[in-house]
Amino acid sequence: MHGLRHAYAQRRFEELTGYRAPLAGGPKSNELSNEQLTSNAKARAVISKELGHNREAITAVYLGR
Repeated sequence: MHGLRHAYAQRRFEELTGYRAPLAGGPKSNELSNEQLTSNAKARAVISKELGHNREAITAVYLGR
């Protein structure tokens, strides 16, 4: 079940940002431009809610940092 949640979160992240999540081979947070940091934060907030969580920090489990 958690494998499906990871796959969903990573696929959704790429849809929302245009680049892969860190755990899927995308750039780490410290490698992002200011624009990407903004889209990263917005995408993580959306995904957190879609997964039934109320905090963005949980997305690190599914997406990496």
